[in-house]
Amino acid sequence: VVPGETALAFYKAKNPTDKPIIGISTYNVIPFEAGQYFNKIQCFCFEEQRLNPQEEVDMPVFFYIDPEFVEDPKMAKVDLITLSYTFFEAKEGEKLPLPGYQ
Repeated sequence: VVPGETALAFYKAKNPTDKPIIGISTYNVIPFEAGQYFNKIQCFCFEEQRLNPQEEVDMPVFFYIDPEFVEDPKMAKVDLITLSYTFFEAKEGEKLPLPGYQ
């Protein structure tokens, strides 16, 4: 991906169970310092997703790397940014805790 240009990626998710699952995704960017330059325009992670029994879906994320990435001397040796997702079952009425807070 060229910094400043938009890109589209797809993540595959499968519900291997015999019951529908409603889930939500969280994302992670490695290296951590590059995360400030990663910008999601449209992402499946913004909303809960329903997967029917045995259903497999491709979920899109539309994003770009801020062009300022190339100007940051701390990013000079970064030539690979990894975007990963964790998909987990959402619990009705349950709020996710903020990291570092009880």
